[in-house]
Amino acid sequence: MPNWGHVLKEIQKEKNDPGGESAIDKVRKKYLMQLQAHVGRNIICYYSGFLSKPKIEGIEINDEDKNGFMLCVHNLDKSKGLDLFLHTPGGSGAATASLVDYLKQMFGDNIRAFVPQIAMSAGTIIACACKEIFMGKHSNLGPVDPQINGIPAYAVLAELETAFNEMVADPRRQFVWNPILSRYTPSFVQQCQWAVENGKKFVGDFLAQNMFSTLAEPEKSECVEKIVARLTDLSTNKGHDKHLHPQECKDIGLVIKDLEDPADKTLQDLVLTVHHCYMFALSNTASFKIIENHVGRRYVKIQQELQMLVPPPFMPAPPVAAGP
Repeated sequence: MPNWGHVLKEIQKEKNDPGGESAIDKVRKKYLMQLQAHVGRNIICYYSGFLSKPKIEGIEINDEDKNGFMLCVHNLDKSKGLDLFLHTPGGSGAATASLVDYLKQMFGDNIRAFVPQIAMSAGTIIACACKEIFMGKHSNLGPVDPQINGIPAYAVLAELETAFNEMVADPRRQFVWNPILSRYTPSFVQQCQWAVENGKKFVGDFLAQNMFSTLAEPEKSECVEKIVARLTDLSTNKGHDKHLHPQECKDIGLVIKDLEDPADKTLQDLVLTVHHCYMFALSNTASFKIIENHVGRRYVKIQQELQMLVPPPFMPAPPVAAGP
C-alpha cells in the first residue's frame, strides 16, 4: 500500500515548475486523477491543517469555505455525483448547513463522504448529509453537540437542571450554586437551548433526506432518532473530542462502507495515497486549508508569517575621554 514514504519519494522525483505547480501539488494531482478514473465520479477534497497547525484562525469550517467549493464545483459534470473527502475538526453550524445546502443543489443526493482519518463535529454533520460514508479501520467521526464560545451547550443545560433539582431538594445548596450560575450572561441559556435544537434538527433532517430517504416509516424515524440521540448525547460521549470508530458508527445505524474492501483494494490504496499527499502538504508547507477537485482546481489558505521587529541589542555608550 502506498504510504507517506512512497509519497515523499514521488515528490522528490518531481521538480517544481518556475512560477507554476510545485512538486507537492503535481504528485497530489496525479493521484487525484487516478482516483477519479477509478471511481468515475467527481472528487472534491476538503482538508484542514488542524493537526499540524492547531492554533491558526480559519482552520475550522466557516463561511469563507463556500468560495473554495464554488471554485471547485465550477465546470464539473454534476450528473457524475460527488465523492467528498473530509478532514476537519468541525466549525460553524450555520456555515455547515449552508455548505450542505449548496452541495445538494449542485449534486442532489448523489454525494458520498470519505473520511480517510478524522471528521469531527460539523465534519460529522456533513458526512451525515451524504448517502454513505467510507471509513477505514483508523477513521473517526465525532459527537455533534454544539459549542458556544467553547462551552458545550448540552453541559450548560444539564448543569442548570442539576442545580435546580439540588436547590429544590435542599435550599441550602443555593449558596454553592449561586456563584456558579451568576457566571451565565443574559440570554446565554436560551442560546444554548436553541443551539441544541438546531444541532438535532440539522443531523436529523440531513439523515432523513439522503442516507435513509428510501426507508419507509416508522423505520426511517426510528433509525434517524437513534443516530441523533447517540451523536448528540454528551452524557454518553463524555466530551466533544470523543472519537467514534467505524464499528461504533455502524452500531448506531450509520451507513458505513469499509475502505478495506477486499473486492476493491485499489480504492483503498488510492484514497490513502491521496490522504498522505494532503497531510504531507499541510505538514511541510505554509498552507493550512486546501479545497481541491480532481482536475487540480484548488483554493488554498496560506499561513501568514508574522514578522517581529526586534530592537538592536543594547550597546553601552563609549567611555568619555578624561581631560588633559
